[in-house]
Amino acid sequence: MVEKTVLNNGVRVITENIPHAYSVSIGIWVTNGSRHERRESNGVAHFIEHLLFKGTKRRNALQIAREIDSVGGVLNAFTSREFVCYYAKVLDTYLPKAVDLLSDIFLNSIFDPEEIEKERKVILQEINMLEDTPDDYIHDLFSQQLWQGNSLGMPIIGNEKSVGKLSRDFIVEYRNRRYCAEDVIIAAAGKVDHKDLLNSLNDMCGSIQAGSARKQLRRPECRKNVAVFDKDLEQVHLCLGLNSLSQDHRERYEAHVMNTILGGSMSSRLFQEVREKAGLAYAIYSYMSAHSDTGSLAVYAGTSHESLDEVIDLTVREFKKLKNEAVSAIELDSAKEQLKGNILLSLESSDNRMSKLAKNEIYFGRYQTFEEIIQGFDRVTAGSLQGLCERLFDEKCATLVLMGKELDGSFPESQLTF
Repeated sequence: MVEKTVLNNGVRVITENIPHAYSVSIGIWVTNGSRHERRESNGVAHFIEHLLFKGTKRRNALQIAREIDSVGGVLNAFTSREFVCYYAKVLDTYLPKAVDLLSDIFLNSIFDPEEIEKERKVILQEINMLEDTPDDYIHDLFSQQLWQGNSLGMPIIGNEKSVGKLSRDFIVEYRNRRYCAEDVIIAAAGKVDHKDLLNSLNDMCGSIQAGSARKQLRRPECRKNVAVFDKDLEQVHLCLGLNSLSQDHRERYEAHVMNTILGGSMSSRLFQEVREKAGLAYAIYSYMSAHSDTGSLAVYAGTSHESLDEVIDLTVREFKKLKNEAVSAIELDSAKEQLKGNILLSLESSDNRMSKLAKNEIYFGRYQTFEEIIQGFDRVTAGSLQGLCERLFDEKCATLVLMGKELDGSFPESQLTF
């Protein structure tokens, strides 16, 4: 059963009780991510996420780590473009300890200057590590090129210049200004009682600053774009994609089915055509990223210099096929069943359920039942899928990013014709 309470100061508390579970996952979500930053302070949300584990008025960093380890639990956090989450997963008997730990780091972190400088070095190493991993780094480059001039395209982690300039005063002020009660969601799933959790959260939630820091975000625009990044690599890494749908778009079910057919699994068209039949790539797949007002669809592949043109041509061919030809009933049903199976399997994880509670609240303002989601996939037809592809595959928004050595400057935009 899912229950929701909005506290007097605007904090939303949402729980899903799973009586047969042994664990509870609880997360504090703040609707503040890299998209809400300015270019000169890019990376501050991610920096704050790191610093909240570096000591409070009651615990130092080692005590925080030991306390969660001593009960066999998990304490972690992540930052995205539109939110940040601090979460714990423990056996249900240790939920009070998890709540105490989370509330302590969320409310009482001291932002020690020495810890800030040490963590700055860690994040700069994280940036270097990302840039040394081309099959990860190219996705950041793709976002930057697809959403040029918009904060949505900025890297979540920031960059060496922006992270290097963040002062303690700015970090503390930013955290105090952005972490407001109406922008906070506390979600818990597993063996949890809603009323008991509310009682344990009373003191914590009352200390969160009232109000909201949310502002109207500028929706990014897209244009045709080819970008080449020179890097001494054995392979050429590529991302080819375009604008897609927002999280709450009415055609989101068609979009997920389309992505599954295109490159979402080993049986997908791209995997079969590019890897299995042609042997042109070890890794090739498609993926979608969805946000509050827009999204993206991208195809990633790593291939040789000699095979680059053919891989791009095969990818463009699959775009055209989805746009111009209705998928078969067998392929459509297989994709829908795969998606429904993945969703049902995710029910076995309390942390997946906790994330679903929060994301539903962020993007829909309500809980979507699994039955509703299954029905959404069942309503997808070959006609509705093709109709989406006809509108989505617009070559005017195509973005191609290439990374490798000796790529002769550019790739002709004329080949990106859908």
